[in-house]
Amino acid sequence: MAGSNAVLAAILLADVLAFALAIAAEQSRPSASLETDARNEWTYCVYRPDAATWLGGAALVLLLVGQAVTAAASRCFCCGAALRPSGTRGCALMLFLSSWLTFIIAEACLLAGLVQSAYHTGYRTVIFEDPPDCETVRRGTFGAGAAFALVTCVLTGTYYRCFSKARVSYQRPEAAIDMSRYS
Repeated sequence: MAGSNAVLAAILLADVLAFALAIAAEQSRPSASLETDARNEWTYCVYRPDAATWLGGAALVLLLVGQAVTAAASRCFCCGAALRPSGTRGCALMLFLSSWLTFIIAEACLLAGLVQSAYHTGYRTVIFEDPPDCETVRRGTFGAGAAFALVTCVLTGTYYRCFSKARVSYQRPEAAIDMSRYS
């Protein structure tokens, strides 16, 4: 029983879009500038509107959707149909574990970037003190998420192919009484 090409296409599309959105989030990281108030008493951080939060969130959700489709299509590897004992089954198991590991790392990177991108400090200091630290997303946070999303895409697609090759539908023998003359 071969795997569905539509399922594989859906998995790869979701993961590739997650990769592209994570790259876009890395490119549109927010920046901050130091401003002073009208009376020159306070300095504060002004953040420009950023799309990184929305792009990173969409990448996070799409990566999750791709992994959910894979888990549903393969019945999460352990709850599904019997698999033919072969090297393909062993390969599918290794790819299953590897894809989940890279998925968790990618989601953690994207989530860290989201939290940093969404958090804008509101520090104010008196003008003659040290200026406030205008925190922004560290360079490479969304990029690391994008890299692991791409690795997850490759591992998940390969896992689904190996799983599909190893899947076997076993026929259970019917309980019956043999009615032939020569039993």
